[in-house]
Amino acid sequence: MKIIYRFVFMAFCLVLGASCSAYLEEEPKDRMDEGTAYATLSDLQRNGVLSLYNYVGGYADSQGLQGTGRGVYDLNTFTTDEAMMPTRGGDWYDGGFWQGLYLHRWGVNNEAIYATWEYLYRTVILCNSSLERIQAFSVAHPTEEVAPLQAEVRALRAMFYYYIMDLFGEVPLIENSNPKPEEIVQEKRSKIFSFIVKELTESAPFLSEERSNQPGLYYGRMTRPVVWFLLAKLALNAEVYADDDWTDGIRPDGKSLVFEVDGRSLNSWQAVCHYCDKITAAGYKLEEDYTANFAVFNESSKENIFVIPMSKTLYTNQFIYLFRSRHYNHAKAYGLGGENGASATQEVLETFGYGTPQVDARFDVCYFAGPVKDLAGRPIMLDDEVTPLVYEPWKVALDVSGQPWEKTAGARMKKYEVDPTALKDGKLLDNDIVLFRYADVLLMQSEAKVRNGENGDAELNQVRRRVGMEERTATLDNLLKERMMELAWEGWRRQDMIRFSVFTRAYSCRTPLAGEENGYTTVFPIPEKVVDMNPQLRQHKGY
Repeated sequence: MKIIYRFVFMAFCLVLGASCSAYLEEEPKDRMDEGTAYATLSDLQRNGVLSLYNYVGGYADSQGLQGTGRGVYDLNTFTTDEAMMPTRGGDWYDGGFWQGLYLHRWGVNNEAIYATWEYLYRTVILCNSSLERIQAFSVAHPTEEVAPLQAEVRALRAMFYYYIMDLFGEVPLIENSNPKPEEIVQEKRSKIFSFIVKELTESAPFLSEERSNQPGLYYGRMTRPVVWFLLAKLALNAEVYADDDWTDGIRPDGKSLVFEVDGRSLNSWQAVCHYCDKITAAGYKLEEDYTANFAVFNESSKENIFVIPMSKTLYTNQFIYLFRSRHYNHAKAYGLGGENGASATQEVLETFGYGTPQVDARFDVCYFAGPVKDLAGRPIMLDDEVTPLVYEPWKVALDVSGQPWEKTAGARMKKYEVDPTALKDGKLLDNDIVLFRYADVLLMQSEAKVRNGENGDAELNQVRRRVGMEERTATLDNLLKERMMELAWEGWRRQDMIRFSVFTRAYSCRTPLAGEENGYTTVFPIPEKVVDMNPQLRQHKGY
């Protein structure tokens, strides 16, 4: 049974000057007298720390790190060679939004990009306010131990800054809840990167080493293994994040970027391995059954590190990705809803070896393709109740309107087990959303070893053997392919493609934009609304 450690946010009102940006404003979800909300250490933890976790998941567009649409996940997925949202007649054109993401024609006025920026910074500001409340409580109650609370909020804020930096590059670094206009200044990406590393490194010793993915006191919270995972990601992408001009074709060398780790000076790739080793030593391991990580009630997973806790009766977090991918009749056969949208690209089919004797075993776990059946094993029919529903993976294209396969083109998302008792058309379910897991740790370590001139075969093939696939040599090309197969639908593809310098290349249905080869689309633009409100902010090159 799940123990509830999510709380309704008893917010303090953030009153910002009229000249400050609207994206820094937060309307409280509820109001409580400050004296009551922060009277004791327990109150402080509940209302100043645990309440912040309400913002990791979401229930509306552009809210939450995963689970909802038009936000962090979609910007990291539908801009890549992993997934597309085909226009199907009157469905999924949406003013060209989805095609624009895939083609990298998102522009500076994109409402989803603006809403994502707003969500991420709003959460940062809430963390800042919590840190101020904790500091004030410490002054008033000098004998109370607040260091663990401060560390947890600093780590959570650092994670949100990680997503901001990854998506937007050069951004404002704001460390208080009521910044003056002159304090909202863009900082170099390398400075944001260093700040995040520092915050996580200094916070880790005060955090619990308990599992965050399993019900209990630390369920869904920042713990040391979660921080180690983030530090490994930061080191793995250090060549990208330490680069203050991503349009000049020159990156720093990961072998010469230094991390101070537990009293040692390590290069980027060594730092990745160090943090991955710490996660292994903490007892994380691959599940024998790959699908167990995504099952209904997946809290017992030995592999999952950080999740968004889900419950169709306790929480309002939603998971819309299965809902919006399945054909209407497919979803109806499960007693759920569907929007007949998201599909795998041809690159996915080629990488998995779909349609060949060598098809990767994970394809059938991650995708619906060909004829589909209901939960009792009966064929699912189209509206005429005679013709079986058959997905046609190779027919996928950005626009399939008017084609015989308009409603059936594309392999569909399957990765999370069907929860037949899900509510809200299947969007409220009991599968926790997986954000970080141990298979990624092994692949990060393998890649870091290869980039450092070492052999990464052992880690790569541990992942492959788990699903019964033949061993491969750990090369960068094989690792990029492996990440597509192992981490399908998990929201890492954009970051991976940028790190491997293939994000701006041509792929099925996508021709690079004029000038895109310089890398300007590897970060999203600062939303024009934000620049208009803050004239001191500079738009990125290329936009």
